[in-house]
This record gives sequence, structure tokens and C-alpha cells, in this order.
Amino acid sequence: MAKRGLYSNIHAKRKRIKAGSGEKMRKPGSKGAPTNKAFKQSAKTAKKRKR
Repeated sequence: MAKRGLYSNIHAKRKRIKAGSGEKMRKPGSKGAPTNKAFKQSAKTAKKRKR
């Protein structure tokens, strides 16, 4: 089974935060936060959205 992608992980974390998990999103540039390079790489492998 393939690993889940960057955007899938971001949406999952936002859902947990909304449910009251107490987590916080990392600020851009902080340690462990996705870089611009990571976003560009994920855009290359993104699947087209179904309507």
C-alpha cells in the first residue's frame, strides 16, 4: 500500500484539530514543517480531482 501524501496528511491534521485534539499546525520555516520543495514535489504526483 502506498504512503499517504502531503495534502492528505495536512487535511487529516486539520480535521483532528477541529475535533479538539489540541494539536497546532507548524509555522512555515519551523523545524518539521513542509518546505516549498515538498509542496512542489507533491504537486507533480497529485491526482486530478473527481467532480
